[in-house]
Order: sequence, then C-alpha cells, then structure tokens
Amino acid sequence: MLAHCKETSVTASAPTAPDAPFRRFSHREIMVIFSGLMLGLFLAAIDGTMVSVALPTIVGELGGLDQLSWVVTAYLLTSTVTVPLYGKVSDLYGRRIVFQAAILVYLAGTVLIALSQNMGQLIAFRGIQGLGGGGLMAMAFIIVGDIVPPRERGRYMAYFSGVWAFASVAGPLLGGFLVDSVSWRGIFLVKVPFAIAALVVTSRVLHLPVRHERRRIDVEGAGLLVAGVSCLLLVAVWGGNEYPWGSPTIIGLAGAGLLLSTLFVAWEARVAEPIIPLRLFRIPVFRVCIVLSLLVGSAMFGAMTFLPLFLQAVTGASATESGLLMTPLMAGITIASVVAGRTISRTGRYRVWPIAGMAAVVVALALLSRLDSTATGLSVAPLIALLGAGVGMAMPVLSVAIQNAVPYRDMGAATSAGNFFRTMGGTLGVAVFGAVLTARLHSELARLLPAGAGGLDLEVIANSPEQIRALPAPVADAVVEALARGVTGVFLAALPVAVLGLVAAFFLREIPLRETVETAAPETAPVAPEEPALSPVPTSPSTPAR
Repeated sequence: MLAHCKETSVTASAPTAPDAPFRRFSHREIMVIFSGLMLGLFLAAIDGTMVSVALPTIVGELGGLDQLSWVVTAYLLTSTVTVPLYGKVSDLYGRRIVFQAAILVYLAGTVLIALSQNMGQLIAFRGIQGLGGGGLMAMAFIIVGDIVPPRERGRYMAYFSGVWAFASVAGPLLGGFLVDSVSWRGIFLVKVPFAIAALVVTSRVLHLPVRHERRRIDVEGAGLLVAGVSCLLLVAVWGGNEYPWGSPTIIGLAGAGLLLSTLFVAWEARVAEPIIPLRLFRIPVFRVCIVLSLLVGSAMFGAMTFLPLFLQAVTGASATESGLLMTPLMAGITIASVVAGRTISRTGRYRVWPIAGMAAVVVALALLSRLDSTATGLSVAPLIALLGAGVGMAMPVLSVAIQNAVPYRDMGAATSAGNFFRTMGGTLGVAVFGAVLTARLHSELARLLPAGAGGLDLEVIANSPEQIRALPAPVADAVVEALARGVTGVFLAALPVAVLGLVAAFFLREIPLRETVETAAPETAPVAPEEPALSPVPTSPSTPAR
C-alpha cells in the first residue's frame, strides 16, 4: 500500500516548477490517521481533570502546600503560550515532525513527573509536559486541515469533540481510581502507552506534503508573545487567590502583560514571517471566529468548571457520582457535533450551527442560574445535556470556518490562533467566574449562617463536601444554600458572555466550503513529499492541480 519515493528538498529560492497536486485521502486512510491524532488529543484533554483529583495526595507525599497552585499553573502557562508557535513552525517545517516532537516532549515530561521526588521537580517537569501538551492540541486540529477538504471536515471534527467530551468525564473517574488503587504517579504513567502508540501510528501513516522554504522563525515575536501571555495568565490565575486583585503584584503583571502584548502586535506588523500574521484579521470570517472562540471558551469552561462543585456540594453526589452525572454533557457534545458535522458535509452550510449552538448555551445557562439547594442530579442532567449540545454545535464549526477562509500557507497559524483564543477565553472565564463565586459565597454566608457559626474556612468547605456534611445541621444547610447561590451566580454571570457570543454568531459570513484541501490561490513554494506517501488517489476533474 505504501509507495516509496525519495524526499526532495525545495526552497523558496529554487527555480519555480509546477506544484504537485494535493492528493485526496480515502475515508479509511483518514480514519487511520485520525487514530493517531485522537490519541494525542486525548492526552492533552484528559490531563487537567486527572491531575486535579490527585492534588491532595501529591501534597501529602511531597509536601509544598504553598506551591500547590503551580502544579496546575506551570502546565497551563507553557501549554497555552506555545499553541501559536506550533502552528507557525509547522507551516514552515511540516506537520508530522512538529507533531511528533510535541509527543516526545510530552512523553519526556510525563515520565519525569512520575519520577519526581519533591514539589519543585514536579512543577518544573509539569512545565516541560505543557510544552508538549500545547502542541498535541494545536497540531491535531491543524493536520485535519491538511487531509480533509472543508466540505467534509465537519463530520471528522465531530470525532475530536467526542474525544474531548469523553476525556472530561473519564478523567476524574480514571484519576480517582488510579490514586486510590495504585499511586498518584499512576495517573502520569498510564499516559505513557498512549503517547508511544500515538508516536508509532503517526510515524507509519502520517505522510503529508511539506514546503521546504528558507524562512526565519520570528524569535523576537515569540519571546514577546510568551512573556505577555504569561503575565496575563498569571493575573487570571493569581488574582483573587494568591494576591488581591488590587495588589501591586497583580496590577504590575497586568500592566506588563498589556505592554508586552502591545509590543508584540507592533512587532508582528513589521516582521516578514510573523507568529500570528496580522493580515488574517483582515478576513471577516477569521475575525468573527476569533471573537466567538474567546466568548464560547469563556462561557463554556467557566460553566463546566463549577458544575461538579454544584453536584457534589449541593445535590450530595460523591466525586464518582458527579463524574457520572456529567455524562449527559459528553452525550450532548458528541451527538450534536456528529449531527452538525454530517449535515455540514451534506449541505455545505455551516453558519446556522454556531447560531443554534450559542442559543442553546444561552438557554442552558439561564435555566442553570435558576437552580437552588433543592435541585437533584436528575433535574440537573437535562440542562447539562443542553449545554453540551450547544457546545457541540458551535465549537467544531469554528475551526472549519477558519480553515476554509484563510490561505493554505497560513492555515497552521490561523488554526492555532483559534485554539489559543479559546483557551485564553476559558482561562479568563474560570478566573473571573471564580471571583464571582467567592464574592457571592462570602455575601450569602454572612447572611445565612446562624449566629456564632463564623470562622469557617471557605476554601475547605468549597472543596470538601464531606466536611460540609459533617457540620451541624443548621450550619450545613446554610453552607449548602450559600454554595448553591454562589454557583448559580456563576451561571448568571456567564449568561451575558453567551449572549454576546450569540450576537457575534449572526455576523459570521458563510463562504462556500471548498471541496479540495488547498485554497485556489497558488503558493510561492513548490510542494515536496515529507516522507514516503500512500499511493495517490487521482484528482477529480473539478479539483485543479496546483
């Protein structure tokens, strides 16, 4: 099945020659490639949910309670800031080698974490793991654009939505089981076979065209981007937790982040090969999708983060039960993304799905905000399913719309930009909504607690449903009611964000989906095979050869 050919290095300065047409992959070939991509995406998606379950056990063995937040923050920083870099580097040097580099970095970090002997080592190795994790997520979405035409891309992107939904539910269940039955180190070691399998699969089947061009990587822009985004992420993570929002540390980080981000934009406007080409923002579809990614990420991650707290503290579900009660979210995302993807492939129309999806998210958040302390797991389940359906209709379409609208030479950078802004929106959303929860919880406890019941540790009661149930009945009832109002306050705060997303969705233009991988505009650099490629499928008469 493999047709062997010698790799040819072609540079931008070489004499022009006719470009080789991009070949079509069969459904079977695409699914084989997807097996490797989904393994990589699963590793990135399941990471946070598994680690959060193990944090108390990790601190119990390694100590360093004052450094606990950095176990999450180190991975978040490195995985977020590297997303745009992976996109640009893969545009220059090819998808497979960059994706495999991300797998190897992630694998190295994972093994080192499992061998950590103190909290300092674990945090440092989490940062290394995040360097690879950002690439796993970014490259999976980019490679789809190389192998599937936009017209067919919707039904394949649904598989990614299913992986993400499955990871969000399976992560806490698998993490809890491994921590209780094996060791906290097991939640990292269990990922090693998946990483090796992804590496093997991509080595065997991921053979894509690559342009060999003499282009310089924008090192200065990368430095400004990493520094600026790191400052802003630290503001989101530390603000209201490690430091008060008005503290010199938070204000200084915010000022530095804005200054560095401004310098990054100014630099990108003048450099020849920018990390995020500013010309992309002249494309209306790209602009709208970036805004939607930011808003949807904020509302989605903000709401989903606090749902388990509501289920455990208010409805009385155990950690395992709350994971099972989140299953409707997985079902909603998976079913909606499959239906939307297949319909888009059949009709070529995509604009209606983000509108319908955001409308469903708005309705779900409005209903969730009306819950109270009498809610049960069964009464919450339909609302969780509706939220999942809205996310499933909206999120996968944005990547399809971006990849369909931008020139092929910028597809990696454009796809990474969409993922980057969605992640930033989620991070900022969780931080802001967390502040809303804390403020509402303080206010409600002051009003509801019986006299003489002060002195409760808010961090303990918000993260330990067992301790809530151990309180005297009047105090426990007041705490549960305060938590219910605090979490529903989060849903209410997320509602205007979702409404803005719905409004933005109406501005999304519908461009006919291409039936070929590449844009019609020819690129300046010829195409050479990166590796021995699968036997080509003849192009149809409607598919122009480049």
